[in-house]
Amino acid sequence: MKTVEANGIRFAYLEEGEGPLALLVHGFPDTAHTWDHVLPQLAAKGYRAVAPFTRGYFPTEVPARDPDARTLAADVLALIDALGGGAPATLIGHDWGASAAYGAAALAPEKVAKLITVAIPHPLSITPSLKMIWQVRHFFLYKLAGAPARFAKDDFAALDAIYRRWSPAWDFAPEELAAVRECFSHPESLDAAFGYYRQLSLRPPSFLKKKLPMDTVCFAGTDDPILTPAVYHGAKRWFTGGYTVEEMPGGHFLHREHPTRFAQLLLAHV
Repeated sequence: MKTVEANGIRFAYLEEGEGPLALLVHGFPDTAHTWDHVLPQLAAKGYRAVAPFTRGYFPTEVPARDPDARTLAADVLALIDALGGGAPATLIGHDWGASAAYGAAALAPEKVAKLITVAIPHPLSITPSLKMIWQVRHFFLYKLAGAPARFAKDDFAALDAIYRRWSPAWDFAPEELAAVRECFSHPESLDAAFGYYRQLSLRPPSFLKKKLPMDTVCFAGTDDPILTPAVYHGAKRWFTGGYTVEEMPGGHFLHREHPTRFAQLLLAHV
């Protein structure tokens, strides 16, 4: 575990290898350990593979205020500068990490050599429906007072429930979520994670309304109950560089459900 100052806070991160930077950004409810399977494989391919614990996630510093979309994108750019010496990085993000990656690529495309996102298409490609709103009802519930405490009840029973809802074909072992429970056992980190949702706007930020020039790969789970691969294919109009949709088995946490297959596909693109 190492730490670095970026965008005004101290980030903790996992690291393997030497070479050009590959920055891997996790989502919710998750931690940097979501990338444990691919970090050594990226290192073996000649990358400095770095997975930070994002803003507020223990042992990263808890910020004074909840972050908006621009702040999360700025975190990614600041980490690229701090860890990669300003050189463009390969950027890999899942869930909130994917959203932050799209934002970083839009704000400073010159800092992103290649963009790889997992389980989240370009935000401007998503057309809400009643079914989708029901599937993402947590967006609204997590904004309510007392949401973190309700999530923590019964040894984080809600944590298991949300993994089962988002990845319904995955029969995961209890230890699979041990790192998340450890992180969220720190009440200030659990509250900070919910701060992302407290600041979440259902309208994508205006700075995303530009086409991205870097080569991009989007991973889409064929068992995802919320977003079908067709949505990812439809997002192509927001990119001017090479654009690839990698369909593979799995739901929202496809990279954890099928880590070997995910790593094989990922390494073919870097």
